[in-house]
Amino acid sequence: VAMLIADYATIQVGIGKVANGIVHSLKSKKGLGVHSGSLSDAMMELMKLGVITNERKEVKRGKTVCTTLTGTKELYEFCHLNESVELYPTNFTHNPTVLSNISNFHAINSALEVSLFGQINAEQIGRHIVAGIGGQMDFIHGAKLSRGGKSIIALPSTAKNGTASRIKVHVPHVTSIKSEVDYVVTEYGIAKLFGKSLSERAKSLIAIAHPDFRSALSEELKQIL
Repeated sequence: VAMLIADYATIQVGIGKVANGIVHSLKSKKGLGVHSGSLSDAMMELMKLGVITNERKEVKRGKTVCTTLTGTKELYEFCHLNESVELYPTNFTHNPTVLSNISNFHAINSALEVSLFGQINAEQIGRHIVAGIGGQMDFIHGAKLSRGGKSIIALPSTAKNGTASRIKVHVPHVTSIKSEVDYVVTEYGIAKLFGKSLSERAKSLIAIAHPDFRSALSEELKQIL
């Protein structure tokens, strides 16, 4: 994911282990901006290191913008009376019209599973509801409207201790739709989806699936294309 993010870009990052890992990987970047739903300890560290400066962000320049603080007491103390951090309601932070005015806005979110055509499920596995829809689609829309923006979904290639692929032929629940996602990333690489045919999308996603599941996914794909 870090390879997709240029210096001075503005980022929105979701929550969780994958999100924190992505933020930690950005320590070599310069002048990043933040306009996000939540602010984490990992982002706080980048602010302390001078990586997040918001110096070129067109909306609220010089300010780290979010709706919630999601972290430790240290994070809350860091943000208390910190004039470089501003919290706003979701009708500002998640508003695609606002986000469209931020160039190079990168929406970086995770998923539970992804279909071979790029449909994103970030909410439910079987009958088990893992999360609400949240702001994922809002930020993805904003990235699509941003000049130079990118919508990125990052997830591990497997679940259940490596026994199940998170890249599947179909997903039963759809949080974000395939036409809005630019990139899907796993530990095996980057699948660039935007502008590709269904067949091209599927091949790109199979290439970043865990090697143990690529043959089965290819065979299943033959049955539907």
